[in-house]
Amino acid sequence: MEYSENILGTIGNTPLVKLNKVTAEVDALVLAKVETFNPGNSVKDRMAVKMIEDAEADGRLQPGGTIIEGTSGNTGMGLALVAIIKGYKLICVISDKQSKEKMDILRAVGAKVVVCPTDVEPTDPRSYYSVSKRLAEETPNSWYVNQYDNLSNSLAHYEQTGPEIWKQTEGKITHFVVGVGTGGTISGVGKFLKEKNPNIKIWGIDTYGSVFKKYHETGIFDENEIYSYITEGIGEDILPKNVDFSLIDGFTKVTDKDAAVYTRKIALEEGIFVGNSAGAAIKGLLQLKEHFKPEDVVVVLFHDSGSRYVGKMFNDDWMRERGFLEDDVAKAEDVIRDHINEPLIVVRTEELVSHAIDRMRKYNISQIPVVDITGFVGSVDETDLFRSYVADKNVADKPIKEVMGKPFPIVKLNASIDEVSKLFTKENDAVLVELENGNHQIITKSDIIRSMK
Repeated sequence: MEYSENILGTIGNTPLVKLNKVTAEVDALVLAKVETFNPGNSVKDRMAVKMIEDAEADGRLQPGGTIIEGTSGNTGMGLALVAIIKGYKLICVISDKQSKEKMDILRAVGAKVVVCPTDVEPTDPRSYYSVSKRLAEETPNSWYVNQYDNLSNSLAHYEQTGPEIWKQTEGKITHFVVGVGTGGTISGVGKFLKEKNPNIKIWGIDTYGSVFKKYHETGIFDENEIYSYITEGIGEDILPKNVDFSLIDGFTKVTDKDAAVYTRKIALEEGIFVGNSAGAAIKGLLQLKEHFKPEDVVVVLFHDSGSRYVGKMFNDDWMRERGFLEDDVAKAEDVIRDHINEPLIVVRTEELVSHAIDRMRKYNISQIPVVDITGFVGSVDETDLFRSYVADKNVADKPIKEVMGKPFPIVKLNASIDEVSKLFTKENDAVLVELENGNHQIITKSDIIRSMK
């Protein structure tokens, strides 16, 4: 009989799958190392086992102890599987930008989840780095994993992932392409492959808002490069010890939008349901296509499963809200598609300026059409109101008709975007769209900007 003693025995030996449509413009053989076949559905299962076994061996982790780690979700899942089998408790500290699916999955496998804000400095006491360390100090019989600086992370990939790729390609691999977060995968795999063949090129995929690419090229840790980004699992605002820059031949950066769009493309064009960093890796690979020749064998690693991003990259509303969905936006109707059935917020000529201000605050809007019994007769926007207030501090108690500007121009639903855009001027910040039922909806400059590809 063939069986594993427990679920940990199924980690590794993941398949290489040839990519066809999504990399059609690349003149080389492109193979995906699909790490979703691991039991925790990600590459992080490998290093989770290694880090725990090494900590057990040298006494850092004691029987019945509590494992504590800051994670984007996947490492937490790997740690949870090991904790279940070996009888440990687990606390996962996660940033609030991570998908709800990741948080729910961690709770489902018994982890306690602590959520921290994303947009803070690493040294901020609220950051998930700081909270992880504090919890480890406060919790008796605990071990702080610290996957970023724990070199068992990269060692797992040196001992497992690298040899698998070498064997599966019969040593013919010429390029390895992978997203870089903690640095364990690229450094461990890269070290093994370059020991086998120093000519193999190792390419890292970075994201905008991360420091890796510039640091690799200049040796400068530029804090101006650090800002919040959406892409999950890659990029950092620190330099983890697991990132061995000497092994990496180069980085390319991928935008949040391209990462999201290509995540969906992989599913639709290859039938491989993988996560956000895979989309970034494929787009990055396409950006590097001039480096590849027909005889090359390019291996790209897919970190995790698309099931962890169903509420994000695989959700049309989420994508559309961020301008990531590649809808055809050609007419006024396309721009107002998401709010076409919502009531138009208006103010009447005899209402007070304070009423308009209250509505702007309540609905978080900057422009309001003004109506009377005849229809649209004027408009107010926050700039008009500010100027009026500077001129007269009592303006809030005056009727709207005394401060209103010209009415917004009105277009039909089938008006082209070019036609609508030309109506925006220094004096005019919105356009009204006449609906088929006689009602109206508004288009602002922000709506036009969001519709841009």
